[in-house]
Amino acid sequence: MAPQFYNDNANELAQQYLSKSFEEVHQSWSEFLPGIIKNPHARILDLGAGSGRDAKYIAQLAIQTHRDKNNTQVFAVEPADMLAELGARQTSGLKVKWLTDSLPALSIITKQEVSFDLILLSAVWMHIPISDRARSIRKLANLLKPGGKLVISLRHGQTDEERQTRKMHNVCADELKSLAAGVGLFTLLETAKEADKLGRNHVSWQTVVLQMPDDGTGAFPFIRHVALNDGKSATHKLALLRVLLRIADGHAGAVLRREGDRVILPVGLIALYWCHQYKDLIDTHKIFQTPNKSPNMGFMKANGWHKLTHRTASDYCIGNLFTGDDAIALHKTITSAVSNIKTMPCRFITQPNSHQPVFEVASKTVKAKDSIFLDLQTLAQWGEFSLPEATWLAFNRYACWIEPVLVSEWVKTMASYAGNSHYKSPEKQYHLHQALNWLEPKRTTTEVRNRFDQLKEVLPAQEQIRCVWSQKSLKQKYDIDHSMPFARWPNNDLWNLLPTDSKINNQKSDRLPTEQKLKQAKASIQHWWQIAWLDDTNILTNQSAFLKSVKPAALLKNEQRQRFFAEANIALPGLSSDNSSVDDLFEALMMQRGRLKEMQQLADW
Repeated sequence: MAPQFYNDNANELAQQYLSKSFEEVHQSWSEFLPGIIKNPHARILDLGAGSGRDAKYIAQLAIQTHRDKNNTQVFAVEPADMLAELGARQTSGLKVKWLTDSLPALSIITKQEVSFDLILLSAVWMHIPISDRARSIRKLANLLKPGGKLVISLRHGQTDEERQTRKMHNVCADELKSLAAGVGLFTLLETAKEADKLGRNHVSWQTVVLQMPDDGTGAFPFIRHVALNDGKSATHKLALLRVLLRIADGHAGAVLRREGDRVILPVGLIALYWCHQYKDLIDTHKIFQTPNKSPNMGFMKANGWHKLTHRTASDYCIGNLFTGDDAIALHKTITSAVSNIKTMPCRFITQPNSHQPVFEVASKTVKAKDSIFLDLQTLAQWGEFSLPEATWLAFNRYACWIEPVLVSEWVKTMASYAGNSHYKSPEKQYHLHQALNWLEPKRTTTEVRNRFDQLKEVLPAQEQIRCVWSQKSLKQKYDIDHSMPFARWPNNDLWNLLPTDSKINNQKSDRLPTEQKLKQAKASIQHWWQIAWLDDTNILTNQSAFLKSVKPAALLKNEQRQRFFAEANIALPGLSSDNSSVDDLFEALMMQRGRLKEMQQLADW
């Protein structure tokens, strides 16, 4: 596409597009639309949204269908800024989010970490060069939900001038269907060529509707095969799969970028969580992870792992600070873990019937220092880890189904090792299940409760802390609520823990706040974030006794602010690693609410 042409002629083109209604232009496939809109939480992408005609129609249809229970989201993507500006005016007041992006990369949309029930490409495909079409269809397929539909209108016929000024190319339905079949989409509808609605004799149109099968891309059965059937001389493969699942499910912001059909993550984060999950298994529970008689594994070095036996698994989490000898030992531990991941599971997990590795590591040498703050930027120093986008999406979408498979197989594998023979009987394997808990009980709401109690003592009377959901004053009995329910999405980050009236918290239980309720609580939530973690005060925070003994309160406060944003920026979708905006954070929280609703079908509150 040539955005310059569309910007230069934006007003004329917008009038032309708006002269025809949605029903006139899309009559051939509109029979599918009511079934999609029937879902009050549908997510729709209008790619090449132009003047906003189609986005407006779909958003209004959703309102008519669901009225005040409408949670449909429409994303309108338009690469020509002037057209997008006119389109945004058309959809003003409707639930339409406008973004500037384009195929084949779609980097902005992809960063949102969301998937769609419907993707509409109206008069777009002819702008994509043949060389970019395979990559484009892969990207579109990866953005579809299982069962989602992709509607592409094909323009046949261009003048030489249109080819030059508007960057148009020939299109072919058979070529499109072949590309779609290669990424697992099937053809639901292919219309005959129809006359141009604007009366241009040299132009005709054809519509192809493609659909993603409900069983997805084949990544899910592949993951299941590695977990259940692949040879396991140690628990390395299961450990890597579980780490990737936990990052995909809980850290949407961890993606550094996408290249082609691969997702790039910081390998330091993989290594940190590798150590996190092995820490209690090995140091606390003394459970063997290989058939060997030695409990030592390749990444457990004398100058690294074994100098940190006084640390717990919860120390190996985003937002924590290590100093002195502990920092140097952690540097060496992460380096050893990166090496072990690269040479063991990444080397031996290969594509079916192939020696081609599924996962790749490009590691870097990192010099040990006497201070390490665990955030995305720090962990990216060790290099990069890449995996197929389809595998990443399977972890992301099916985490609640995949994790029990991984944990169950890990328990069976550990019980089969000679060093763990006392756990062989099924009735004793509950201990192995317990040892595989990802989060320790102590990393729950205690720290936030302590912070609440500190603030209650020092804040002036007119600044009483109130329930974020009901605005009731919290004087005596209160709870700390996980805004995104912990039972469904285990997350003890500071941004997710909010002071709440006990009665209100009981009513909310494990339900997900509606979009409307979350929006209504925005000011209260942001106020709590500000006074508890971000304001420049000298109130001591609930840090370790060691830190308090060597650091002034102002420095502790800065570290706490760092931790707050480090946790949020990696957990929530669409945030940059250096984000420090609570408004952007709240928008990402809204997006995460939508993702959880879609993936887990949680009950609304």
